[in-house]
Amino acid sequence: MAAVLFTSWRGPVADPWPDLATVTDHLGVPHLVVTRHALVRQVLADPVTWRPENALDAVTPIPVAALRVLAGHRFRLPPTLANNGGASHPRIRAIVAEALHPARVAAQQPWLTGLVRARVDRLAAALDAGEPVDLYADLAADLPLRVLARMVELPATQTATVKEFSRAALELFWAPLDHDRQVTLAATVGRFHRVLRDFAATGGGLAARLRADGHPVDVVVGALFFLLVAGQETTSQFLTLLLHRLTGEPAVLAGLRAGTVPVADVVEEGLRLEPPIVTWRRVAAVDTTLAGTPVPAGTPVVLWLARAGRDPAVVADPAAFRPGQPGSRRHLAFGAGAHRCVGAQLSRMEAAVVVTEAAPLLTDAVVVRPPWCPDNLSFRMPDAFVIRRDRGRGGNPA
Repeated sequence: MAAVLFTSWRGPVADPWPDLATVTDHLGVPHLVVTRHALVRQVLADPVTWRPENALDAVTPIPVAALRVLAGHRFRLPPTLANNGGASHPRIRAIVAEALHPARVAAQQPWLTGLVRARVDRLAAALDAGEPVDLYADLAADLPLRVLARMVELPATQTATVKEFSRAALELFWAPLDHDRQVTLAATVGRFHRVLRDFAATGGGLAARLRADGHPVDVVVGALFFLLVAGQETTSQFLTLLLHRLTGEPAVLAGLRAGTVPVADVVEEGLRLEPPIVTWRRVAAVDTTLAGTPVPAGTPVVLWLARAGRDPAVVADPAAFRPGQPGSRRHLAFGAGAHRCVGAQLSRMEAAVVVTEAAPLLTDAVVVRPPWCPDNLSFRMPDAFVIRRDRGRGGNPA
């Protein structure tokens, strides 16, 4: 199912997908796929009927050998944020939301702008010298993690470990995998989990606030686990995908240079058309109906967030990148309801800074290697985005 969804959502808006469809995954398990904006929002807004407990379930059930590896590192992932439909969720979410408060996000903007500007200057010099540059590895990959580490007071020495772990976690839990790959990934995730447990037990910042609120270390670990994966990896993915999209949007780049296209509108249109999270999951808690279709209790549901962003009932020109068009901001890239992404403002700020500073790099750029994304049910995970200067249109021939 992962491959079917991931390759299909970028098709034309008039594709044959119905409002609801039953799709069988790579293990033969049927899932109800919800494609339309109104229905996706309806499910997300009703956490009683449509429960979130399966949000972090492994797409490929983890085999005993990999479970033993995880157990050896005392890996546990209790419900905290995305997979928490219980009474503890609002309080945990409130503490995390305070750590990511818009005022605290805004306070990071000058520091981030300086960092991005310095990187862009180096990349521009390389392009002017005729060298190719990788806008994922050399610009976007670690920026969100570095910002988040400052906000949750994660030691800077651990950021490289977190980056390795976060991509491994997205693959382990959301990708179709073979046995050997699962065991390898479990070792990576398990090692980080041990480091994270130590930080959760003794660290300051968000970890200390969660402990002070009476949450046990396992819960602190669970909250940090998801935040350090979804809170930064998805944003670095989005930055890469948006910059790539802009290489094919010369009119938008010209509008950014001229100041006639607001960067905030570019970010929102990017979230609508190039969301880093293409699907999310729920499970029917009771026998119910959706759009008149009976849905038995226990049915796994896949919410096609990316397809909902291209719903012609919401936006007039669904396939076109038109910043500011009516409906552009009604995307569901951050979800909706009680589990809406708590880091939405942080992601928007980071994207606005990167687009503002990096847009000049994209003018007269030739894409040498577009981002490639592996098969994954929910996350796009681009690995590289290489460009060079088009010497035939004003680039330095040196």
